[in-house]
Amino acid sequence: MANRADLGEGGEERHRLASPTHPDLEWREVVHGGRPGDQFVRIASHKGFRRIDQGHLVPREGTGEPTGGIGRALQAFKRFLIGNPIPTSREGHERLNKLKGLAVFASDNISSSAYATEEIMRVLILTMALSLTMPITFAIITVLAIVITSYQQTIRAYSKGGGSYIVASDNLGAMPGLIAAGAVLTDYVLTVAVSIAAGVAALTSVFPGLFEFRVAFGVGFVVLLCLGNLRGIRDSGTIFAAPAYVYLFAIYGLLGYGLWLFVTGNLPPYEPPAEWHEAHGVEALSLLLILRAFSSGSVALTGVEAVSDGVAAFKPPEARNAQTVLIIMGSLFGTIFLGISFLASQLGVIPDPNEQETVISQITRTLVGDGSPYHYLVQISTAILLVLAANTAFADFPRLASFLARDHFLPRQFQFRGDRLDFSTGIILLSLLAAALIVIFKGSVTSLIPLYTVGVFLAFTLSQSGMVRHWWRLRHEEKGWRWRAIINGIGASATGVVMLVVGVSKFALGAWMVMVIIPALVALLWAIHKHYQRMDQALRAKTPLRRELVHPRIIVPIANLKVPAQQAIAFARAIAADDRVIAVHITDSAESIESMRHEWAEWQPGIQLVIIESPYRSLLGPLLAYIEAVRDVNPNDTITVVIPELVPSHWWENLLHNQTALRLKGALLFEPGIVVIDVPYHIAAEVS
Repeated sequence: MANRADLGEGGEERHRLASPTHPDLEWREVVHGGRPGDQFVRIASHKGFRRIDQGHLVPREGTGEPTGGIGRALQAFKRFLIGNPIPTSREGHERLNKLKGLAVFASDNISSSAYATEEIMRVLILTMALSLTMPITFAIITVLAIVITSYQQTIRAYSKGGGSYIVASDNLGAMPGLIAAGAVLTDYVLTVAVSIAAGVAALTSVFPGLFEFRVAFGVGFVVLLCLGNLRGIRDSGTIFAAPAYVYLFAIYGLLGYGLWLFVTGNLPPYEPPAEWHEAHGVEALSLLLILRAFSSGSVALTGVEAVSDGVAAFKPPEARNAQTVLIIMGSLFGTIFLGISFLASQLGVIPDPNEQETVISQITRTLVGDGSPYHYLVQISTAILLVLAANTAFADFPRLASFLARDHFLPRQFQFRGDRLDFSTGIILLSLLAAALIVIFKGSVTSLIPLYTVGVFLAFTLSQSGMVRHWWRLRHEEKGWRWRAIINGIGASATGVVMLVVGVSKFALGAWMVMVIIPALVALLWAIHKHYQRMDQALRAKTPLRRELVHPRIIVPIANLKVPAQQAIAFARAIAADDRVIAVHITDSAESIESMRHEWAEWQPGIQLVIIESPYRSLLGPLLAYIEAVRDVNPNDTITVVIPELVPSHWWENLLHNQTALRLKGALLFEPGIVVIDVPYHIAAEVS
């Protein structure tokens, strides 16, 4: 067994041993201690690797990281933004307890209370029928109670995560599952856009000078949330938990104080600007307007789906923790929503037609004084929570996208996790789509709301219908299946009715866009799935060639006979006989032809040289045509193109070269039946 010794860091004597099982892959390090005579032998699979078993290596921490100055700087900047990589073995430590889980998965639903009342009132003010605010609020809370009760059954049945996509796919089939997925994906994008737009609106209510910059602030908040979630779900839970609880403290304090003033008969007077009444206009009260008000307020039910989607993110027992969070979430939202609607009705608040001040801001300044510290506390905590409510979508959109990628309905990139155990591709895509919506709709909550609720209730209906089918299938195994099916059946019926109400009442206001987007998205998902099916069939269709049936015929395109070309020719001769290797030189100059022939004769490499004169100075066209001609003459050979490539020592030096090798590889990539081998020649830094 051959060996080589050298000195490692700290005076360690290292011997690399050739191994019959891993040639050049075993190191014996003789390490000397701090006292005379202290030494020990350390055996490693390879420098930078840890040996787990025969043929099983694991890279040590830091292995494979960039070594260049720019690469190290970019790596350090990335670590500063999103933190150090987390090993897969620590996945269990990254899960959420109930406290953080409530902040991550329930903030969307709870924060809806900040604008649900206002959206109801924006419709009712058109008919001066604000007295209907409370009845509509009670109707929405009733639907919420039905949905939460139904999803308790879903979480119980799907303890690993039971979002609409999984439930509908398992029980209703692939197409209903895709429709649910399309609806939920659309809903998550709108969740980010609406939540951030509402958060910015809360901020501009106390800082009116920021109103004209609301789009820029909205996009900036999307970027911050993206970076926060790229740090991983536990870090995002830690970051976003405190603002959620500050909001709950502030809003419950406000509601408690307002109710105390009401009980004692000391509610202060409220008088809106006269021009607000004129700006809203007056319409006749009709059933359609009442339904519109109900559907606008039903946006409050968004976020219920998120908990069942993210069951796997909770600490054990996952299902029990998720069910607890779901109940707490519904209770918190219901009481806040009811309290805000009650105080708004008692004070006679009307929504600002210019969207510069929210209803909550008007209630707060009326009760505690305009510009008071508590006014700022409520508005700033509301703004922060609304912005961070978008984090619910950031937690669930990438997870749903990973499920779709696992089932080959989305590109495989969505299935893989980043350095921080997050689905980074999904996070980045969600950020781009939400930012685009904020720009397109100029950060207006009222403009975005009509797009919001159709997809939510479509997903609810499909999920709960799937659960009815689920309990029916388990009727011989599950005790109490009848009442469970009845609960989910009531949920499916209630959400189905709301979906129709929203679709009809909001159709002309923008809901038609969602009714177009969801089918288009489903068609895209189905097309991606068909592509993967075709690829799988193609990869399984042919029997792999045996080694003895592979007859390579090598073509080496060369521009000259300098070292990169000679290296590529030497490699080609090493993998095939000389009579099966052809060097090809393409030129548009007669002088170049003579010069190449002269140099070739002097070098005498022992293989054939073919010179192609290109009258139109094209390189790729004549070369591809020649490769095709060689393939026609030798149909049983494996045509292999060996490309010499010069690699400068610095990235910017690539700009000084014409990248012929790169263009050639790109052109050959789509030529079937051709093997491409790249032989790079790296220029040493001291030479360059």
